[in-house]
Amino acid sequence: MAHRQRADSAPVDGGPEKTCASCGRRIEWRAKWARDWDSVKYCSDSCRNRGVTATDLRLEESITTLLAARALTATICPSDAARAVGDEEWRDLLEPARRAARRMVARGELQITQGGAVVDPSTVKGPIRLRRAR
Repeated sequence: MAHRQRADSAPVDGGPEKTCASCGRRIEWRAKWARDWDSVKYCSDSCRNRGVTATDLRLEESITTLLAARALTATICPSDAARAVGDEEWRDLLEPARRAARRMVARGELQITQGGAVVDPSTVKGPIRLRRAR
């Protein structure tokens, strides 16, 4: 038997969508956060522990710099930013580069595309491209 949603299982005022300060994914509202919804910043304990590091900020800066050097409609791969920041260990920075891109999408600076179409950064899987927000 399927469970019915309780009436109080959503933010009281419909609340604005929140994104995690660390990974940039959409934070799903939970009933246990009802009293603390305004102070929720992270989607999980893992993100709370990771936070945003200096490397994450360098990746965001690298994405901005790489896109600025290209045409307005051009795209880049997150691995381009990882290579620019990580040198030999760039593969370890692939997921942090994707997290940086999701945070930039949440701020309205970027769009994430797949196959030329804009996709939801919280649910996309597989290869992606980054472009300036329009």
